[in-house]
Amino acid sequence: MTRSGVRDRLDRAAAVAQRSCPSLRGQRISPHTIRHTTAVHLLQSGADLAVIALWLGHSSPAVTHQYLEADLATKQATLSRIPGPRGASVHFRPRDRLLAFLEGL
Repeated sequence: MTRSGVRDRLDRAAAVAQRSCPSLRGQRISPHTIRHTTAVHLLQSGADLAVIALWLGHSSPAVTHQYLEADLATKQATLSRIPGPRGASVHFRPRDRLLAFLEGL
């Protein structure tokens, strides 16, 4: 199938989907969007980054690293596993001399 054939099929499928899901109207849906979405879903399901790189045909896993940067759910899950700081938090309280200096700028 050619690129234009894939694009045509996707446009037809998007038109049908818009009938039952009006929020799709005005959205840019392209083969590249499907490619990125699939990569993020693979990452979220636990697929190794190297496997995703091979699946997408990337030259190296470094190219696929962008999906790690984009996946906020993975970032949140990682942060939730990190224990918080021990003890009471200490907030910086500037001294009067520092405040006077900053106000004088």
